[in-house]
Amino acid sequence: MVTIKGPAIFIAQFIGDAAPFNDLKSICNWAAGLGYKGIQLPTLDTRFIDLQKAAESKTYADELNGIVQESGLQITELSTHLQGQLIAVNPVYDQLFDGFAPEQLRGNPSARTDWAIQQLNYAAKASQNLGLQAHATFSGALLWPMVYPWPQRPAGLVETGFTELAKRWQPILNVFDECGVDLCYEIHPGEDLHDGISYEMFLDKVNHHPRACLLYDPSHLVLQALDYLEYIDIYHERIKMFHVKDAEFNPTGRQGVYGGYQNWVDRAGRFRSLGDGQVDFKSIFSKMAQYDFPGWAVLEWECALKHPEDGAREGAQFIKEHIIHVTDRVFDDFAASGADESLNKTILGIK
Repeated sequence: MVTIKGPAIFIAQFIGDAAPFNDLKSICNWAAGLGYKGIQLPTLDTRFIDLQKAAESKTYADELNGIVQESGLQITELSTHLQGQLIAVNPVYDQLFDGFAPEQLRGNPSARTDWAIQQLNYAAKASQNLGLQAHATFSGALLWPMVYPWPQRPAGLVETGFTELAKRWQPILNVFDECGVDLCYEIHPGEDLHDGISYEMFLDKVNHHPRACLLYDPSHLVLQALDYLEYIDIYHERIKMFHVKDAEFNPTGRQGVYGGYQNWVDRAGRFRSLGDGQVDFKSIFSKMAQYDFPGWAVLEWECALKHPEDGAREGAQFIKEHIIHVTDRVFDDFAASGADESLNKTILGIK
């Protein structure tokens, strides 16, 4: 069995303009001081990584690793969540998602998509140069505005949407395969890959591509009322990344999954800092150990109530306490009677 690596922290929600959150070395020293052993890097802020340069220069990639390692940390994975979102955008969201792209591409959906595809290809090569095994992203969404069928969806709409989504991602998956990196989709409301069924539909369309893997984040499953433990049983062979994030879902007579257009504090379903929500992390970490999860336990902090620095400090200890150092022996070995084929046959009545 394999012991999960960690704790690590996704720094996207902590990056800012004030020290120690405004450059790679400083944020690494901060994270190490809290007890983290790894950082997961978003890739749009050049203060932390120049993605194209990391893809094209092994020397630069080695320098990045050196900066992180000086603090006693490792880079766990890169993230292209925002770029992945732009691989597929329904026109109703064009203006809202334009902010994820460079200013010169805004208002030009076709050019924006081409840029996003190039970003993902850079991410594959950059991950390879950094010696990483997995990468985090979003799938994007052509169909999300039609997730609830009213008015009734036209016949064939879903089929057409997933066919197009696969057409855009298949070449990217091939690049990741050439680089030896698993591309892990975070299953998330707002994405066409938002639950197990939608992931399976996509998987069929990309011919069960070996690199079309999963980032497991139980918080997004809690808010959809999915069985997040059975999910691991079903998809453990495809789960290559793990965001440790808590959530709670408390439906009332007034609101449920959709939240009534309320802000995060007032929603029935909301994200919480680790230990403050309803996620059964003891069972999750047990299943991860059972299935030999090969990667990192990475804190993603998103909480409507608690200060992020408090969430980060508490999260490092929370993850450390939940990681199971797997056993190297069977607990009842002391009672073993030894191996004897003759005895086995006698017990079974075999001559």
